[in-house]
Amino acid sequence: MIADGVIDGEKVLLVKPQTYMNLSGQSIGGILRFHKLSPDNLLVIHDELDLPAGKVRIKKGGSAGGHNGLKSIDGHCGKDYRRLRLGIGHPGHKDMVHHYVLGNFAKADEAWLEPLLDAISDHMPLLLKGEDSTFMNRLTAAVGDSNAEAKPEKKARSHIRAARPSAKPALPQTGPMTDMLKKLFSRKPDRE
Repeated sequence: MIADGVIDGEKVLLVKPQTYMNLSGQSIGGILRFHKLSPDNLLVIHDELDLPAGKVRIKKGGSAGGHNGLKSIDGHCGKDYRRLRLGIGHPGHKDMVHHYVLGNFAKADEAWLEPLLDAISDHMPLLLKGEDSTFMNRLTAAVGDSNAEAKPEKKARSHIRAARPSAKPALPQTGPMTDMLKKLFSRKPDRE
């Protein structure tokens, strides 16, 4: 799925691969080649088990850290792209990871997730300009470094609930990520 738009005068393509996550590099590599873009033009936003819920980090290159989607992107695009890592925390046991990462966020997670996605959307122009430090400073000022650390009981309950297997996993048609993307592409450029 591809959407194009302009953010703060910068043309952007937003891509959500419809392949399995483990094969996302196929889609992204094809799009980079079709549009004659280099990995320097790529920003991948992904979940990160190794960061507590609500923490955000940005980096360029590096290891896939066991994330199979990133391994696929590395294989098809190289490693020299930027990554916005959104911490989702770890469910506590490796046997719970599969259902945890494929499940929806728990209701308790809305307290930190929605403000985080709004702040990312609000400060996306800084990322597009490569002003990663300023982006992180503004993001931290907007939502703090990790709202999840202030609520450990809710974090623990939501991880257990999210890790439980469900009979029929349903793909979300609406939600905070959808709202953030709509907001991101409906922004009007600032006039000076």
